[in-house]
Amino acid sequence: MATNNRHDNIRIVLVNTSHPGNIGGAARAMKNMALSELYLVQPREYPAPRAVWRAAGARELLSSARVVDSVDAAIEGCGLVIGTSARERRIPWPLIDPRECGRRIWHEASEHPTALLFGREDRGLTNDELQKCHYHVHIPANSDYSSLNLACAVQVLAYEIRMAAIHETDELSQAFSEWDQPLATADNLERFHCHLKETMTEIGFLDPDNPKQLTTRMRRLFNRVRMDEMEVSILRGLLSSVQRLRR
Repeated sequence: MATNNRHDNIRIVLVNTSHPGNIGGAARAMKNMALSELYLVQPREYPAPRAVWRAAGARELLSSARVVDSVDAAIEGCGLVIGTSARERRIPWPLIDPRECGRRIWHEASEHPTALLFGREDRGLTNDELQKCHYHVHIPANSDYSSLNLACAVQVLAYEIRMAAIHETDELSQAFSEWDQPLATADNLERFHCHLKETMTEIGFLDPDNPKQLTTRMRRLFNRVRMDEMEVSILRGLLSSVQRLRR
């Protein structure tokens, strides 16, 4: 549900963070840019003194941080999910740069909760986690040394959100302001994808032992379309009818 304060609709999600100092550094970066919604997915070591030390004046963000068991729990209710990605994928996903990321996050936060995902320090987000995202964002660092510290990556993207807030335009916000239905949330989309996979398997369209890239491509298709809640409901009704006929 949208809140009156757009900043409250912007979640910074850190997934399986190894070093607690990076959590503190990320909290500090967030407070610098007026963000406060910190979600931690199964951090390796937390709470921890090193996180508090690195947070400096942003310790209240650590106190209010939400520790959850899965990415699904962290993005529940979000109408926009963007994942950070540092490498090319076998199947390309809609890719945006940090400036576009900041603009999209800021504008859509006026309509619904949004989430920005950051992966593990050593290997980033998994393919399954990235497939839950509408867009991937890549920070174009020096190709000779492109490895960014986690807190630094949070700072870069939080800065772009801040700049979007300062130099706001109406372009993106108008895109959904007159839409008749709210965009589908991440959790409802996940239920739809599970239902779709189940139905495709039942009718023999998907071989679970040899799925190839079918489910990945179907996720990419529907994430790119940005379905609303009514469209998801209609498609799930169609899938249920197909299942009834099959059975």
